[in-house]
Amino acid sequence: MTLPAWPWPDLLLAWPWALLALPLPWLMRWWPRRAAQQGSALRVPWSAQHLQEIAGEARHDGARLHRAVLWLGWCCLCIAFARPQLLGEAVSPPVQARQLMLAMDVSGSMGEPDMVLGSQVVERLTAAKAVLADFLDRRAGDRVGLLVFGDRAYALTPITPDLASVREQLGDAVVGLAGRETAIGDAITLAVKRLRSQPEGQRVLILLTDGVNNAGVLAPLRAAELAATEHVRVYTVAFGGDGGMKLFGMDIGQAQDPVDEATLRRIADVTGGRFFRARDTAQLAGIYAELDRLEPVTALGPALRPRNEVYFWALALAMLLGALAWLWPGRQR
Repeated sequence: MTLPAWPWPDLLLAWPWALLALPLPWLMRWWPRRAAQQGSALRVPWSAQHLQEIAGEARHDGARLHRAVLWLGWCCLCIAFARPQLLGEAVSPPVQARQLMLAMDVSGSMGEPDMVLGSQVVERLTAAKAVLADFLDRRAGDRVGLLVFGDRAYALTPITPDLASVREQLGDAVVGLAGRETAIGDAITLAVKRLRSQPEGQRVLILLTDGVNNAGVLAPLRAAELAATEHVRVYTVAFGGDGGMKLFGMDIGQAQDPVDEATLRRIADVTGGRFFRARDTAQLAGIYAELDRLEPVTALGPALRPRNEVYFWALALAMLLGALAWLWPGRQR
């Protein structure tokens, strides 16, 4: 035996248990009579008297109609309290499905104080962390991992939707955390290892560095070939000023470790990514905004039907009927 289907499939009750209050007027009508039969005097409060009116004590036609109005008002009030909701058309909201690894250089050269952040001169790492934190704030729906590299590469967080923990680990990164040298090849290799288990087509590495590869086991271009084999796109960001000293706006020295733009550009070309050059904080922020547009892997989430509250119609009708019952000619007092 199957139960009959709900006659209004698009209408739901958020609190259906509220309908249990429907027989309350009848119970209040029966309870005083039962007590009176036992010979006990009962003082009925004003509210109970009105519930008795709902149950109906009068017999003449006007009282019957008055009782019907009260009953209908009580039913509307119970229905309003049950919160009826009308289901809207099914929609599939878009969700972001990017699997990102952020690789940040924390070698000794990232301590160079040649960046400006909020009118203050700061180290390169401090500026990079501020821009990356803002980048993470816009990654709702993405899964992001973080690694740092110096002499070696170390994963600080796995690929996770918990972006708060990624930001926390990012804030704890300091210059020299992984050594003073720069192992770009090892950073790419570790990122590929972490991204290998992610869906193909969504594997992205964003690598930021301010130097040249002078440490590690695997050469950067060999690591780029490995990334291309595993379908990992690498976006390389060369960060930092020219590295020389200035006096009255004129260069008086050259950087000891200039950024290896040629190698970084080649890494991006081999893997299907892009190369970017940022000489200040503003340019770096613009690059990460561009990266946000370059990887818009948008998928449709599960279909949802929005719930629209319609309890106010029943509540308005209950109030109208209550006012009508109150103004009813000759109602019992």
